[in-house]
Amino acid sequence: MSAGPPDTLTEPLELTPSDWDQKDVYFLMTGLVVPRPIGWISTVSEEGVHNVAPYSYFNAMGAHPPVVAFASTGRKDTFNYVEQTREFVWNIVTMDVVEEMNFTSTDFPAGENEFEWSGMTPVDSKVVKPKRVKEAKAHFECKVREIVNIGNNWITLGEVVHIHIDPSVWKDGRVDPELLDPVCRLSGSWYGSLGDLHKIARPKWSEVEGTRGTEKMPRKT
Repeated sequence: MSAGPPDTLTEPLELTPSDWDQKDVYFLMTGLVVPRPIGWISTVSEEGVHNVAPYSYFNAMGAHPPVVAFASTGRKDTFNYVEQTREFVWNIVTMDVVEEMNFTSTDFPAGENEFEWSGMTPVDSKVVKPKRVKEAKAHFECKVREIVNIGNNWITLGEVVHIHIDPSVWKDGRVDPELLDPVCRLSGSWYGSLGDLHKIARPKWSEVEGTRGTEKMPRKT
């Protein structure tokens, strides 16, 4: 194993993940795969202990049926409860609850109820047993379809079985990103908001056929 990441680069970095400490590889990945939505996952144990915690490794995996996935590095309460009950809720993190979300990332002892510590309001879900965060503007209630273990990564794939959307983020038949104002997860203690937004239409084959090698796609300047 090498000494770890250099302070500066004078040439391109070439790296085999096993060359560095696990923490250094983590910061490299989370610094490059950005921005990410936050997996604010609420669960409940077989004994009825409720939990809500944020996960850096989270995203949507498909829409037919809708599937989301999150990964736990090591076996934490969230994963243990998911494994027991096969259910969880994803609560979206928006800028108005970013501090509360961050508080739930505290290294609480096992068995603590983060709803009570953070002051977030647990409310009943429609289909699954875990509570959802009332203050969140959208929730996906999920049932576990598969759990994948790769090394110390415990990856949970959940099928979305019910969706809640707050009216305040809805416009013209869709969720409006500016009204939603989601938090963007970066690396370490860094978070961001959406910032400037612009639309780019997806090209059609009828528009690009025959242009390869003769025309360049226009670039925004």
